[in-house]
Amino acid sequence: MVLMSIIYYIMKTSPNNCVALFKHKTEDDKSVEAFVKQYGSLSTKRYTYPDIKKMTNLFQVKLGKGGFGTVFKGKLSDGRLVAVKLLNSSKSSGKEFINEVASIGRTSHVNIVTLLGFCFDYHKRALVYEFMPNGSLEKFVYGHVREHTNERIGVDKLYEISLGIARGLDYLHRGCNIRILHLDIKPQNILLDEDFCPKIADFGLAKLYSRKESIVSMLEARGTIGYIAPEVFNRNFGGVSHKSDVYSYGMLILEMVGGRENVDVSVGYGHTSEIYFPDWIYERLKKDEFLLDGLTTMDENNYARKMTIVGLWCIQTNPKQRPSIDVVIEMLEGSMEALEIPPKPFFSSPPRSPATLFNTSQEVTNGNSILQRI
Repeated sequence: MVLMSIIYYIMKTSPNNCVALFKHKTEDDKSVEAFVKQYGSLSTKRYTYPDIKKMTNLFQVKLGKGGFGTVFKGKLSDGRLVAVKLLNSSKSSGKEFINEVASIGRTSHVNIVTLLGFCFDYHKRALVYEFMPNGSLEKFVYGHVREHTNERIGVDKLYEISLGIARGLDYLHRGCNIRILHLDIKPQNILLDEDFCPKIADFGLAKLYSRKESIVSMLEARGTIGYIAPEVFNRNFGGVSHKSDVYSYGMLILEMVGGRENVDVSVGYGHTSEIYFPDWIYERLKKDEFLLDGLTTMDENNYARKMTIVGLWCIQTNPKQRPSIDVVIEMLEGSMEALEIPPKPFFSSPPRSPATLFNTSQEVTNGNSILQRI
């Protein structure tokens, strides 16, 4: 009777405590719980799981699904629309949760999505973001078409978007009190507001490091095939640093210009370069004609050429050959005449076996002005 009375009292005063009383805490739960306690002094609001269900109207409108969770449309009590990411119940969701809150919770920039709150109720974990009415960049990259209207996004708008993404990365690399490597820059992780202003999102793979560090220590590769820098999955190419994000950014803007995916991973190693976008675009740069089919004015062609040249500099195999992101911004904002065509990227060379791919280093070209500024 005494035991039943105690249980009744706990359930009546705090149902969450009752759940915690009987639920076995995993190491993942304990690490997140410790983080939340430490994080409590920061400003991001903590919601309960009933709050999350209420703001999403019992998860009625699904916006999308990714590797770490499902995103639903929601509304706060003040009427603001939000995007709520409900994390998967898995062993890795705690690490994703901590990465997201620890990194994005430190940021405040027009080109970084705002984290409005989070929910941690042991296995129930969610992240609450500002709502982006135009969704992800992925919908508009392949074919440059706006969903529902078939209205094409011009190269000038894509150029503005690419510049905004670069400014967001520059903030992460140099503008925060602690430097942040995103490590998963790709179209799906770039969100667009009502004015098509880009905002970097999804910091689940992010890595925080101090300003004193130039090379980041990592135990495992992070990123997405087609965007991941060579040194992230094989240290023979160099150390992981802010240049790894620059590589992913380069692959992204090359996709934006070409309106197609750079790499069809289903093709396999032996045939990748046959459909590798930077390979054929490199050859067209040398010709005195419009870079891409569909371009009709010299202004459009200049935007496309500028983004392509910058993108090719960013995907140089050797990290030392890539520009830092602040130099990327200078290159995008500068004159077309000042840009030099970079060395041909190593991964656009003729097909080779994986063994050759991971044991051959590209010669470093010295002496040109861009390399001297990197």
